[in-house]
Amino acid sequence: MRDADNIQQVDAIKGIDWMGFIFWPKSKRFVSHQPVHMPQRAKRVGVFVDEDIEHVRHIARQYRLDLIQLHGHESPDYCQQLHSEWKVIKAFNIATTYDLAQTANYEGHADYFLFDTKGKSIGGNGTKFDWDILIAYHGSTPFLLTGGIKPTDTEAVKQFRHPLYAGIDLNSGFETAPALKDATAIGTFIQNVKP
Repeated sequence: MRDADNIQQVDAIKGIDWMGFIFWPKSKRFVSHQPVHMPQRAKRVGVFVDEDIEHVRHIARQYRLDLIQLHGHESPDYCQQLHSEWKVIKAFNIATTYDLAQTANYEGHADYFLFDTKGKSIGGNGTKFDWDILIAYHGSTPFLLTGGIKPTDTEAVKQFRHPLYAGIDLNSGFETAPALKDATAIGTFIQNVKP
């Protein structure tokens, strides 16, 4: 998110817990300067990719981030250094059950894992992986699902079950343009997936 009016629209939706801000310069959703309005209700998540850790700390304090999402090849030690001050989400790109093995070294160094689709891009591939793969996830860290979730996925999200499933990350499937979310579609989707 980066458009001030859009941030306010989405922040007002009941059921939105977190709002993401991408600080990776190569992303088409890159936040180059602080929006006039920041969320007042939703927690602020900063997304970084293999960034210098001191720069992450600087941005996290400047934007008053609540959580830091790491979407690159950051080490468990890197995660731990940030974990002492912020909640940390470590992202993993998943295509097969073998990809889940990489999470083991990060246990205790992140508050959440984010399971995304393995693809050409680091993130934002706009496609779903086979969520049945997650039956093989036996870690102790709660996880979020992302990757190509669209308004048409209401039933799939409602039916997904796992004891450590903590929520979903909505992105490109709910955009009218990069970094511009369709607040009406998001609100309807959240209402429809509630138990």
